[in-house]
Parts: sequence; structure tokens; C-alpha cells
Amino acid sequence: MAELRHSSSLGTRATSSPMKRDAVADSSPLIPEDDLPDDRHSPKDRDRPLCSHFHHLCSFFTDDPRVHLHNSRISIFFALLLLLVALLSLFTILNKLNSPYLCKKDGIVLHCPHVKESASLWENPYSSTTSWKPCAERRDGALSELPHENKTNGYIFIHAEGGLNQQRIAICNAVAVAKIMNATLILPVLKQDQIWKDQTKFEDIFDVDHFIDYLKDDVRIVRDIPEWFTDKTELFSSIRRTVKNIPKYAPAQFYIDNVLPRIKEKKIMALKPFVDRLGYDNVPPEINKLRCRVNYHALKFLPDIEQMADLLASRMRNRTGSSNPYMALHLRFEKGMVGLSFCDFVGTREEKAKMAEYRKKEWPRRYKNGSHLWQLALQKRKEGRCPLEPGEVAVILRAMGYTKETQIYVASGQVYGGQNRMAPLRNMYPNLVTKEELATKEELDGFRKHVTSLAALDFLVCLKSDVFVMTHGGNFAKLIIGARRYMGHRLKSIKPDKGLMSKSFGDPYMGWAPFVEDVIVTHQTRTGLPEETFPNYDLWENPLTPCMCKA
Repeated sequence: MAELRHSSSLGTRATSSPMKRDAVADSSPLIPEDDLPDDRHSPKDRDRPLCSHFHHLCSFFTDDPRVHLHNSRISIFFALLLLLVALLSLFTILNKLNSPYLCKKDGIVLHCPHVKESASLWENPYSSTTSWKPCAERRDGALSELPHENKTNGYIFIHAEGGLNQQRIAICNAVAVAKIMNATLILPVLKQDQIWKDQTKFEDIFDVDHFIDYLKDDVRIVRDIPEWFTDKTELFSSIRRTVKNIPKYAPAQFYIDNVLPRIKEKKIMALKPFVDRLGYDNVPPEINKLRCRVNYHALKFLPDIEQMADLLASRMRNRTGSSNPYMALHLRFEKGMVGLSFCDFVGTREEKAKMAEYRKKEWPRRYKNGSHLWQLALQKRKEGRCPLEPGEVAVILRAMGYTKETQIYVASGQVYGGQNRMAPLRNMYPNLVTKEELATKEELDGFRKHVTSLAALDFLVCLKSDVFVMTHGGNFAKLIIGARRYMGHRLKSIKPDKGLMSKSFGDPYMGWAPFVEDVIVTHQTRTGLPEETFPNYDLWENPLTPCMCKA
């Protein structure tokens, strides 16, 4: 039946003569009587007014007032509907135009907004800079939230352990914990570490007056243990005066429930240990903002450290006689880092044997008999948990497009393997210097008495660089990346994908062109762009949500 209808319709279309059309229509039993052409109607029907066939159309042209009222209501309804659609469309467009530049994670992949700007070796897209602004600074003129001095819940005292940047994090956390418990903070002591062997005091590295004054409306801070407290020797030695059961990344509620009652009872308590003893996403947003306020505004290095760092940065920019950008490279390839990583690196048999003995001595429990270490090393390299060698860093930077003339400031300890290990990097980038090569011996002598002072110089010169490149994790790198994000995201902070790079370096058939493409595509989103936070995120590396606002 369908085929017959199709053929009949084709026949109708093909018939051009009116007489033929009539003949076909009269002879076809498949065409209903109602579907016959209009010329078959009676003369009376042909003379009927057009409006009788198109009543709704003609009703718009009638003089009936009731019809006019009905039509006006329909017109108003459609006009309002169109206006609503237009407003929604306009709102959507404006929302897209005003939405901040923000990269979002899909699993381990980071998706960033597309920009029309041409790619730059030295700067992130301008839209990333104009989308967010820092907003953790002190509010001038705001009323102090501190209760009267007599109503403080007690005093807390901490030892900030480790290197400079670990100490910095501990200080920020101590201020936050004091705020949570409405306690008075005694100025933290920078504890001598068995690795760093440094006797630096807080006032030897940081501006104490600025620190206390900047936070005066948030937390009460005193320089020393109160005179009325006569049992000073008990702090950190007596169990009655020390809280030792604080878990890692503890929530704010833990301090209120478990630590605050003891402080109210004893009036002064030491918290030990105090490394990573406060979480990130299990504390109020204002506490995280306070930690940013401490880190980026209250903790200032002494003026002589700031001035020397400015001088070193200026020399980096003018090494060629004219102003030029410079890169800062945090090269983590010291003997201790190589040993602790338990990764395998290129080297002679003698070198590998000495490293095995070193690991056996320093980490006997992890070393065991050494039989499992080869498989462990392979697994860690696949997962991107091994430090990059200097030669690997050089190849990655060249693939990114940084030329031989690039000025590079290297912040590192003594590189494992010495000059032989550094040779590939120096050959590809001869304009590579350290602070010892950039400054005179006399200029640095005043900072040598404190290891943390030298670390502070490296920190500031890296912070001021046009591009910062890290080769392995650690507090130094994540604090630098976080600070540069807080400063506006414009400055690139490159975080190499070590897992992908290990696959490329291990592929004997990988040519230079596909390697360059892999490096460029992989690292387009690994340059310190605005990135959404996620559960258990690291506040120090990504301060966006609690500490920055939409510009």
C-alpha cells in the first residue's frame, strides 16, 4: 500500500497538464474525495469569501472590539515571552564574559578555558591575571575581634622544626590554632634540626615587630613566655605541660575538644610535634584565610635579606647589559634527596655501590637486604615520584622552547655527582648561575652564619623570577608556586609531569619532534594557572578559594 501511494504521488507530481491531473484524480481509487483539487468544488463554494477558509488569519483584521482585545493579549504574551528569552540569553552571555579564568580537573586531567592570546614562554594568559585578586590582607579600620587580655584561654608554645619553609608553615598553623582556641601565642622558636644544624632565631630571619602588629586584630602574640610562669624548664620536657597526641591534618574541632580543655586547666601548654598538625578542608574558611594572611603578609623577611634578594634579581635581569627575563630553577638532586627517593639513576657501578651503602646506613628498615629495590625504583619512576636529573631538566626546557641564551638562576644544595652530573645542563644552558656566582664572597658573608638566611635569599630570588621551574616536590616549591599564584597567576610556575617524561625518556623510538609535541601539550596547563580546589587540597600550593576573590 505504501508503495502504491508513493507511486501515485510520483505520478501526480509528474503530470503537468490540468486535464491529465483531472483524469488521474478521477481514475485513482487511492485519493479520498476530500483531497480532490479545489476546482472540483461547486461554483457556490468557489465564490465563498477567503476568510471562511482562514478564519484565524482574518480575525486579526476584523473590527470586532472583543477580537481586538483577545489579539492584544496574545501579542503582549508573546512579547513578554520574547523579552524573557532575550534577557536569559543576555544573562548567559554576560555570565560567560564575566566568569573568571578557572581550570577544572577531570580525574587527573586539567581543563583550562581556551584563550585567543598567542602562547608565551614567559607569561601566563592575561585573562588568568585579571580574573582573580588576593583578598587575605588585613582590613584597615576593622574592629579587633580579640577579647580582653584577661579573658584569653591560655598560652600555647611551639617549636617550628625542619628547614625554613617547613618552619614557615608551622608558624602559620600556630597562629591559626591560637585563633581557633582563643589563646595567646608565644613567639615560635625555630628549632635546631639534626640535618640543617642551624641556630637561627625568629628575629634573625623575620621582622618580629611587623609580624605582631599585622596580626594584632586576629591573634594576641607575645615575644616570650610570661614572667609569672616559673616552670619554663618543664615545657617540652614534662608530659603535664605538653600535648603530644595531635594527629596529622587535625580538624579545628579536635583542638576545641581535646587541646583547649588542657590549656584552660594549665594556662600554658606546648604543642609537640607541630608539623602538619592542622587540616585544610576541615577548618572554617576564615581560618584558612588567616593562614594566608600570615604567610603572604605578616611573615616578612628582615630588610637586609629583602634588599640583597632585590640586588640578586636585578643582576639576573641585567647580565647581558640590557633588561631580560630570567628563569629560576629549584634543582632538588642532593645526595640526601637521591638516597631518600630510592630511585635508580644513571651512574657507574662504583657510584651505585656507594649509594647502596649510604641508603643501608641511613634507612635500614626501608633498605632491608636491597633485593626489592630495583622493582621499587621502576615503579616509582613510572609513577613520576623520582627527582629529575639535571640533564633531563635541560632536555625538557629545550623542548618547551627555551633557547641556549636563557638566563637561569639555580637554587639547590650540593648536587649529587658534582660537576659531571651538572655538565649536560650547563652545556645546554651556559648562562646558569647560583647566588655564589652572582654575588661576591663579602656580600654573602653576612648571611652565612644562618643557613636559613641563605635559604631565604634563594626563596625570594625564585619568587621574583619570570618563570619558576621545580624538579621535585617539597615545601620550598609549593610555597613558591602558591605565592606566585597569590600574586596574580601571571608569572609561570612550571611543574613537570615526571611520570609522562619518564615514559618518553624510556622510549628508544621516540623522535625529537613527537617528544617536543608531547612536552608542549602536556605542560600547557602545568604553569600555575588558576585552578579549582578539591578535597584535601594543599593550601600552600593553591590558595585560590579561601584566599583570593573574583576580580
